[in-house]
Amino acid sequence: MSEKHVVTMGQQFGRRSWAEPWKIKMVEPIKTMSAEERQRAIEEAGYNTFLLRSEDVYIDLLTDSGTSAMSDRQWAALMLGDEAYAGSRNFYDLEEAIRSYYGYKYVVPTHQGRGAEHLISQVAIEPGQLVPGNMYFTTTKLHQELAGGKFVDVIIDEAHDPASLHPFKGNVDLDKLEALIQRAGPEKIAYVSVAGTVNMAGGQPISMENIKAVRALTDKYGIRVYLDATRMMENAYFIQEREPGYQDKSVAEILKEFCSYTDGAWMSAKKDNLVNIGGWLALNHEDHFEAARNLVVVYEGLHTYGGMAGRDMAALAIGIQEAVQDDYVRARVGQVRYLGELLTDWGIPIVQPIGGHAIFLDARRIYEHIPQDQFPAQALAAHIYADSGVRGMERGVVSAGRNPETGDHNYPKLELVRLTIPRRVYTQAHMDVVAESVKAVYDRRKEAKGLKMVYEPKYLRFFQARFEPLA
Repeated sequence: MSEKHVVTMGQQFGRRSWAEPWKIKMVEPIKTMSAEERQRAIEEAGYNTFLLRSEDVYIDLLTDSGTSAMSDRQWAALMLGDEAYAGSRNFYDLEEAIRSYYGYKYVVPTHQGRGAEHLISQVAIEPGQLVPGNMYFTTTKLHQELAGGKFVDVIIDEAHDPASLHPFKGNVDLDKLEALIQRAGPEKIAYVSVAGTVNMAGGQPISMENIKAVRALTDKYGIRVYLDATRMMENAYFIQEREPGYQDKSVAEILKEFCSYTDGAWMSAKKDNLVNIGGWLALNHEDHFEAARNLVVVYEGLHTYGGMAGRDMAALAIGIQEAVQDDYVRARVGQVRYLGELLTDWGIPIVQPIGGHAIFLDARRIYEHIPQDQFPAQALAAHIYADSGVRGMERGVVSAGRNPETGDHNYPKLELVRLTIPRRVYTQAHMDVVAESVKAVYDRRKEAKGLKMVYEPKYLRFFQARFEPLA
């Protein structure tokens, strides 16, 4: 009988193992369900993982938004919330943290990132203006459209190729951007919308060299640059890892330098900033700040809380400090990379290079026999849940919505299922369970059938649409 060798996590990939830079102090029990129960649950949810009850989910990789585990310091901060309606001391702590780590002058708190997207769109976009950016994000694009703008994709072509190994697939194509400015005229450009990292491209980063070049180009035409800073810690880590000249700089230093080439940023604090709710808009120009500070009172709350409780702002200020720690970011990205390397080693098509917050399964290549109008990514997400209770989400034709002029589906080149890893929540054993489930579904891929949409809401349909399997 041959001798069996057991290897550690690191040895599987020819390196020393690493461990998370935290220890578990409290646990939340999760339940398992039978295959029959899972199948019934996904049918009742209309084959839309957003419509599943969380209690019916075993490992929840739907999103990293608001799903992080807070630290003991953050939980302690909740008890120090100043719930004054006006002038809460927690706002001033939050303001100082944003100024210290991101470098912007003015801060407007919001209830979450969507509130900040709404404010910047309303104050910076005039009807008929264009908003070029490095690939769309669903809610950002909708807010830009509701303000009368039109998003124009100016990301590099490699971003639309899931197999490309370009290290900075989130880069803006400078030729595309300048051609658009010259064709439309600088006055028709509301601002350049830059995301770091680019979620819809698979969590791909933008380089420091590229954002510097974007800044130089926009300065030439008097155009502002606004940043979606939701996952900038991960972007900073990739710059540290991949871009010459930054290996000896900390994530905090890289983050602040990157932000210095932009005029402001909006933030869903439910991601990088390690809280369950909250957001902010930070600006360097007084005109947009004054307009946003006026509007926040209308839509969110007073300018010193913006829809957040004082205790939430207290936890958020500490979360910003914790999120820039190099050991933490390295472990966070490392857990995502571990899952991605398992799937790559097994020949399962995913977006490459592996991103910072999620694994993106290439549903177009996995379900080659299912046409895009039968929603292969939606079907794949449902099949993974039915197999194991692991919940991911669709990022393909359903998320892309419809063309407002023709009413036809938008057909993006990327048809993906996102498996998003919450911060400080799951162990490597959970990642093994996820990987084995994906492999089991992949091995049965030829048996899979597509879906038909039977209910479609007007806005952001991926949240609430319902489907049925095709015969």
